[in-house]
Amino acid sequence: MSGTGAGADFTEPTLGYWQALHDGVPAGVADTPPYRFGYPARLPDGRVLVLPLRAVPPGERAVASLIANQASHQVVGALAGHMAALARDLGTELVVGLPTLGLAFAAQVAERLGQTRYAPLGYSAKFWYREELSEPVSSLTSPGGGKRLRVDPNLLPLIEGRRVVIVDDAISTGATACAAVRLLARLGAEVAGIVVAMKQTRAWEEAVAGLAGEGLAVPPVRAVYGCPLFARFPEGWVPVEGTLPDAP
Repeated sequence: MSGTGAGADFTEPTLGYWQALHDGVPAGVADTPPYRFGYPARLPDGRVLVLPLRAVPPGERAVASLIANQASHQVVGALAGHMAALARDLGTELVVGLPTLGLAFAAQVAERLGQTRYAPLGYSAKFWYREELSEPVSSLTSPGGGKRLRVDPNLLPLIEGRRVVIVDDAISTGATACAAVRLLARLGAEVAGIVVAMKQTRAWEEAVAGLAGEGLAVPPVRAVYGCPLFARFPEGWVPVEGTLPDAP
């Protein structure tokens, strides 16, 4: 998928990514390392979604990227279908969608599970929100801190006492997912699982396991596919040993 604007660090503009699913690895994309610009992620049905590789500052490492609100309807729909299949046996009564990109999947997952609505969490504070109904959060793509995960107080009757599944686009550091588990537990919900499109490396595993030390149940984490961390070599990006997560 390389083209105009491709950089020496083996990254390139992403306009053409996330638009199609392929029956196999398409021409111009490496099937094995080193990977130059795109990483072929295989879905449970055998199709391939090519993900752009993004260098993480200072540039010696990279991650595969999924920006769901820039993806085609076909890709989002297919991923949501697989996510619903992963959530089906969790016995959940309500899907809780995480901001921002998880909301691209939450409604479709809920619909496929036979639910008439879902509960969105957000970052912005409307004037009727309450500060005690929030949790601090940071993420790989927004590491500066200062964000808080929030729930509309009007949704409390929908969430309280319900068995819920958390839906997001990806899990990377685990910070957002863990903040959601903490918040939902304080709201009286039982978190049956976390379902994402992508497990991005294994960095999140320690954070999720650490919930047990806070007296919280550790939910299972399921994903349509997993991607490793990549190291830069002269020929391109090579997966770092031990960083490829299991899927689902």
